Amino acid sequence: GHCRLLCKPSALAQHLVRSLGRSAALRGGRWPWPRWPQLQMLWQLLQLPEPEPVVARELLQLPDAGVVALDWLVGPWGAAGAGGGVSSPVLLLIPNAAGKVTGGLLQLGLRALERGFIPVIFNRRGHNDCPLTTPRLQPFGDPGDLREAVTYLRCRHPSASLLAVSEGSGSGLLLAYLGESGSSSRLAAAACLSPIFRGRDWFEAGMPWLYEWPLLLHLKQGLSRYAGALAEVVDMDRLLGSRSLRELEETLFCRTRSRPTSWECYWERNEPLRDADEAAVPVLCLCSADDPVRGPPAQSLPSELFRSSPYFFLLLTPHGGHCGFPRRWPGRCWAHEAVLEYFRAMAEFLRTEERRKGLPRPR
Repeated sequence: GHCRLLCKPSALAQHLVRSLGRSAALRGGRWPWPRWPQLQMLWQLLQLPEPEPVVARELLQLPDAGVVALDWLVGPWGAAGAGGGVSSPVLLLIPNAAGKVTGGLLQLGLRALERGFIPVIFNRRGHNDCPLTTPRLQPFGDPGDLREAVTYLRCRHPSASLLAVSEGSGSGLLLAYLGESGSSSRLAAAACLSPIFRGRDWFEAGMPWLYEWPLLLHLKQGLSRYAGALAEVVDMDRLLGSRSLRELEETLFCRTRSRPTSWECYWERNEPLRDADEAAVPVLCLCSADDPVRGPPAQSLPSELFRSSPYFFLLLTPHGGHCGFPRRWPGRCWAHEAVLEYFRAMAEFLRTEERRKGLPRPR
C-alpha cells in the first residue's frame, strides 16, 4: 500500500515487517479521493460507529481528590466482558487532547472487542462529562493521571497484557508517559494514530481553521460548564475569549492566578518527547505524509528518533489525512486493522522470545 516502515534494524523490526507485509490491512480498497486529506479527516471524524457501542463508565478518584473516567466498551450486546475473558488483553484508548471521543476511536474499540480485547477509554479531568472535582485540568504532556489509571487497570486485570493506543494530539500524553515511566510503564506495547510529536511547535504554528475552530469551540463548551470552579485559578473571560488553541492553552496553564509560569517553562515539562530516550516499550506511530494537522513531515516528524531507538517504529503512508486512513472495504479505516495486527505481532514475538530463552512468563 505504498507504506514505508522507518525504524532501527532489529529482530523485532524484521518480525513486524513480515507480519504487516502479510496483513490485508495495508492492501485495502482505494479511497476515491486520495489527495483530499481534509475530506479524509472529516469523513473519519464525523462517521458514526456501527453498531452503536454500549459503554459502562467507572470513575477513578486520584490522590489529590481529582477524578478521571474510564469508559469500558462492552459492545452492542449489553453485557460487560463480552469481548474477552479474565486474561484477555486490555486496550486503553486515549482520545485527543480536547477529550473528543471520535467515531473512529469508538470504531477501533469495537473492532478490538470483536477480536477478544477488553477496550477502555481514558477520559481526562473535566472531559467528556467527567466531573471536575478540583480546579485543575491536565496539561498537554503531564502523565500523572494516566499513570494512576494504568496502575488501577493493572490491579484490576493482573494477568492480562496491557496495551495502549492514542489518537491525534492525545498521543502527546501517551508518549510523555512512556518516556517518564521507562521500563516501569506496565504496558506491553503502544500505538499512536497521527501523533503530534512536537507540542510547542504545533501550538505555535496553528492548524487549518477547518480543524482548529471546531476543536476550540468544543474545548470552550466543556470549560464553560466549570466556569465557577475555574474562576478561582484562571481568568475565565480571557479563557472563553481565546481565538486560538495556543491562547487557550497559555491562559489555562501559564497565566494562572496562583502559580503563573512562562510558555517556555511550560513546554520544558510537557513536550511529548522530552524523555523519549528512556522509553522501553515498542511504539508504532502511524502517520500520513499529507496530514494537514501535524504539518509538513520534514519539520514535524522526528526521523532521527526512529532511526536510533529500537522501540520506536514509524509506519508512513503518502495519503490518509489526520486520523483518516479511509478505505472502501468494511471497517472503513485501514489503520485500525494495522494497529490490531501490530499488537498481535508483538504478542507473537514476545511468546517466541520467551520460549527461545526459556524465560517464565511474568505474573
